[in-house]
Amino acid sequence: MNTPVSSVNVVKVNGRNVENDSDLVVREEPLEIRLKYNDGGYFREQRLAVTMRTPGHDFELCIGFLISEGIIGSYTDVQKIFYCESVKSKEEEGNVIIVHLVEEKVLDHKVFNRNFYVSSSCGVCGKSSIESVNKLCKVSWDNNEPGIDPELIHRIPELARKGQQLFKHTGGLHASALFDSKGELLMIREDIGRHNALDKIIGARSIEEQDNSDCLIFVSGRAGFELIQKSMAGNIPVMIAVGAPSSLAVQLALDNNLTLIGFARNEKFNIYSGAQRVNPKK
Repeated sequence: MNTPVSSVNVVKVNGRNVENDSDLVVREEPLEIRLKYNDGGYFREQRLAVTMRTPGHDFELCIGFLISEGIIGSYTDVQKIFYCESVKSKEEEGNVIIVHLVEEKVLDHKVFNRNFYVSSSCGVCGKSSIESVNKLCKVSWDNNEPGIDPELIHRIPELARKGQQLFKHTGGLHASALFDSKGELLMIREDIGRHNALDKIIGARSIEEQDNSDCLIFVSGRAGFELIQKSMAGNIPVMIAVGAPSSLAVQLALDNNLTLIGFARNEKFNIYSGAQRVNPKK
């Protein structure tokens, strides 16, 4: 299978000193997702999507992607998942996955008419408007959950950075880290695409049949619209981002009672939505 990093030759310049050396860079490979589904009594296999990702946790990525796109409800809709062995080229080996849905799963054929090419920087797949996402992600969280201590939020970025093993070697990866309400790190995933890292967590948690309604998600970089959508699909009510949110991200968070925190670094942060969940402990 593909590895997440590669060694490349570089020319390093330090002042006037020039030398040949090697460096580790993060791999970016296409992953094709195919669905095998019951179509009128027999199983049909069809290509669904191609995403640019960092190899690793590929099955989790596929499941998380299907959940966040509303194609399946959970991992219980999946009979099995496996790498396709009947590929046409060497480059496709380890880069094509078939998700075999259970016989009872009824699939809307319109899903195959959507544009599902996903780059490593853009995670909005086939969405034409914010209204379509609001319709897809019908979640509801209690307004009266115990408050999140700001001190916990201050600690989370550093705790996540300590868990970014691949980033330490390459400097070229985004991360999503899932914490419980007490600030314990439950899971961290890295990928060249920030949306892929979050999909990997959503997929892993669904495979493990874990509930996320009492969790917080930390994301490196900015908080875009697609990350809020995925957090909603994964039933994660709190998102903490190192960078800034977009206007659509803020609106989607407000519309769905999701707590959105941005610029979480250096013991500072901004709350853009759901401020009622953030309260200092007495």
